[in-house]
Amino acid sequence: MSDAIWINGQRNTSVSALDRGLAYGDGLFATMRCQGGEIAFLENHLLRLAQGAKRLGIPWQATQALRSQLAEACAQGDTQYSNDFCLKLLISRGVGGRGYMPPQSPQLTEVISLHEIPAHYRQWQETGIRLQTSQVRLAKQALLAGIKHLNRLEQVLIRAQALAEGFDDWLVCDTDTGIVEASMANLFFIQGQTLVTPSLHFSGVAGVMREQLILWFVAAGFNVEARQVLPSELAKFDHVLASNSLFGAVGITQIDNHSFSLSPLLANIRQELKLTL
Repeated sequence: MSDAIWINGQRNTSVSALDRGLAYGDGLFATMRCQGGEIAFLENHLLRLAQGAKRLGIPWQATQALRSQLAEACAQGDTQYSNDFCLKLLISRGVGGRGYMPPQSPQLTEVISLHEIPAHYRQWQETGIRLQTSQVRLAKQALLAGIKHLNRLEQVLIRAQALAEGFDDWLVCDTDTGIVEASMANLFFIQGQTLVTPSLHFSGVAGVMREQLILWFVAAGFNVEARQVLPSELAKFDHVLASNSLFGAVGITQIDNHSFSLSPLLANIRQELKLTL
């Protein structure tokens, strides 16, 4: 099944060879789950994109024209896919010459594309997943921390590694050995009535679903902490969760040689946030 792609509102599959997103990773993106004819947490995604664009100095806000294009793309996806699907919105600073200096009046590039959600995500929700610690470490850069920018070379290097048999994804630390995230998901560690999620002051992506889970646990009466989490702490946690916008929330049953039980809260989380695939 071919993926549908729109560039600046027009059905197209090509961008300029001089686009700064291609040349320098000068831009950002969001991946959103579409279900029942709607884009899940759309306003949260657009707000996060606007915040990231401001931090990068890209003059972008979601226009009404873009919102209409997103709605049309979602409607087309409903006829193209039999299940929930993924909508990706990519924004680059556009064409800007050869040098690093950003243009003063950029003509931005907006790319909308539709994709299938990996079928194994449904299995992950049912059984949980196992993580292996990656030898690739995330660099610490506060100016980019939290943003889902286009330069994902660290993630490319992480995913290029071969996982040991039986493991599903990578656990990723920073250069100070603090746990940051999985290769494509945020992490949450539960001990009693305390939820701990790694702070993202220096590296990592602050996902939209991370925000939703934090709000859910606060409403459920948990003490929520965002702080450095070290591998040496893993043995004290009862449950571990991973989240992203496509698979929602899944349980982690193993990290290296540490085992965890699936949290009984997962069913409630998925039901209340409408995350079941």
